[in-house]
Amino acid sequence: MGKKAGKTLIPMHIALVLLSALALLPFLLVLAISFSNERDIVYYGYKLLPMNFSLDAYRYILQSVNNAATLLQAYKITVAYSAAGTVLSVLLMTFFAYPLSQKCFRGRNAVNFFLYFTMLFSGGLVPVYILNTRYLHLNNTLWIYILPSLINPWYVFMMRTFFRQIPEEIHDSAVVDGANEFRFLFTMLIPLSKPVLATVSLFIFLGKWNEWFVPTLYISNQKLISLQYLLQRIMSNIQMLQDTSRRTGISLTGLSKIPTETVRMAMAVVVAGPALVIFPFFQRYFVRGLTVGSVKG
Repeated sequence: MGKKAGKTLIPMHIALVLLSALALLPFLLVLAISFSNERDIVYYGYKLLPMNFSLDAYRYILQSVNNAATLLQAYKITVAYSAAGTVLSVLLMTFFAYPLSQKCFRGRNAVNFFLYFTMLFSGGLVPVYILNTRYLHLNNTLWIYILPSLINPWYVFMMRTFFRQIPEEIHDSAVVDGANEFRFLFTMLIPLSKPVLATVSLFIFLGKWNEWFVPTLYISNQKLISLQYLLQRIMSNIQMLQDTSRRTGISLTGLSKIPTETVRMAMAVVVAGPALVIFPFFQRYFVRGLTVGSVKG
């Protein structure tokens, strides 16, 4: 019986391997285009293997940011606020969600409603800008990337739902053994909540890593700009030159030599690195942590 079951699983494994390979094709195509010659892309289209290997797209990115040190500085800033913001955000939302999951907390319904209300209405862009710049003085500081987005109501509700599924007997036994709430939280609840914490951490990190709108509004210090904003500025400059040339009918000097398509793909490769490295460590918890919040409200 076991051998028959094993034989029936072989085709399924082969099918899953093929599907996984198909899922890798888009990224391999992006990688191949980034190392292709722009002329080959224009005349022959996208190929899974570069017809002529070229580093022109990556050279153009380095030239556009003046030197590699500027790109490296943007990487450092992005890694710093993404990591710090993720840790602080997950910690605060854990402190927020845990009391809401306890039946003994009498004011949990009012707090839940207040939290839910913030998901329906926001203060608006202008009031938020005034608050962050005139009163909190967060502009041109690293804190502007971290503090305004520390609490996300949706993630709080997701964590609250997961905490509710942990048996109350575990908490009661910890209290009998003399553990206070903080000790129970850090020694028992958090280790048991790895799926939801890993899922929330991954979403928060990716959201912060892809941040480009915040530096557009609040950052004028070039040493504090994010990687996404730096690369988005490169694409904006290319687009502006193309629009100017198209509108005036004048061929701008050097515009035809700009590797537009390959630069787009090269930037995708540059910014995708950390996500590809981090995701495998969270994959084992990802599905369970993502679906738990959709089962109960």
